[in-house]
Amino acid sequence: SIVMGIPTVKREVKSYLIETLHSLIDNLYPEEKMDCVIVVFIGETDIGYVHSVVANLEKEFSKEISSGLVEIISPPESYYPDLTKLKETFGDSKERVRWRTKQNLDYCFLMMYAQEKGIYYIQLEDDIIVKQNYFNTMKNFALQLSSEEWMILEFSQLGFIGKMFQAPDLTLIVEFIFMFYKEKPIDWLLDHILWVKVCNPEKDAKHCDRQKANLRIRFRPSLFQHVGLHSSLAGKIQKLTDKDYMKPLLLKIHVNPPAEVSTSLKVYQGHTLEKTYMGEDFFWAITPTAGDYILFKFDKPVNVERLVIIKVYLFLYSGSQNVGLQVTFSTTVFYILFKSGGLEINKETKDKQLEDGYFRIGKFENGVAEGMVDPSLNPISAFRLSVIQNSAVWAILNEIHIKKVTN
Repeated sequence: SIVMGIPTVKREVKSYLIETLHSLIDNLYPEEKMDCVIVVFIGETDIGYVHSVVANLEKEFSKEISSGLVEIISPPESYYPDLTKLKETFGDSKERVRWRTKQNLDYCFLMMYAQEKGIYYIQLEDDIIVKQNYFNTMKNFALQLSSEEWMILEFSQLGFIGKMFQAPDLTLIVEFIFMFYKEKPIDWLLDHILWVKVCNPEKDAKHCDRQKANLRIRFRPSLFQHVGLHSSLAGKIQKLTDKDYMKPLLLKIHVNPPAEVSTSLKVYQGHTLEKTYMGEDFFWAITPTAGDYILFKFDKPVNVERLVIIKVYLFLYSGSQNVGLQVTFSTTVFYILFKSGGLEINKETKDKQLEDGYFRIGKFENGVAEGMVDPSLNPISAFRLSVIQNSAVWAILNEIHIKKVTN
């Protein structure tokens, strides 16, 4: 199912490759070892050095290499072009430009080799550790999104660590990188690929970001942590750590359709509605009053399945202490707006429509609003959460999950 790619090069101070492989392999169950391959790419043309790395790996991982779990490759010297006359850009030194340019080429070689070996390819580095059950988590998340048109699944927020691709997409990615490998680092080029694919020059930046977010999906918490202190770039010390790595999984991972979100509620401490809709955080607002709303307008009308679930927690607030008392949820009602697209709506359904065009499909009970969506109302263009009564409470919206029809 999954090919894991690990590029490694000669480091002046310390190599972390053995520790990285132990972390990856020791956290695989026996059946998972039959469902993946780890490809180590030695990005050096010094044959003596390559043979020394291979010898060390064979000594440490002879069983894994003989079983096919671990493969080791290196490029021919003819693969690399002349890297001595590169143009300095973005304030980087000549040595750094050469380093990042060669790195782009290393990634391409590894991707081309790995493409035919599995369904998914995940890019790793040679100085990381992993969480327990990381393989099953990645595979299940990818399979859960099999009907989505994603291009990148991110299992780490750092650089190019833990980025998963579908094998057929590697052709486009490699071709794009080969065109611009001298210009920018790999993570910048990936963002440009997404821009080219989905961003409309006639739309604003927010619309572009929403479209890209549909192709680039972040899994939290991170499954990989960077541990290397000494970079493969000579003299560079990098104290990069993924702050999400130690966080527990609080939210159910899901992917919502691209939408423009807005609210009249006062946001508290940066816990925005946008982050909540993306599954990155919870939404926190204070003192909702009658007429306040949370509105979601889909970029494209979508067919919605049987139910839409929203979890809301309301807490009384007194002075500087959150007394933790949940209050009644009857003050909040959930509405949904549809776009008929010329479809006829039967009289029974029409009678349920409110004056402003919304349909009430549910109310809150124990913090959860659920509602059956009449198939005749699809496709849905927007939905709204409305406050119908003043409430001196803090409201926390923990999860928004839109279940789409798979087709």
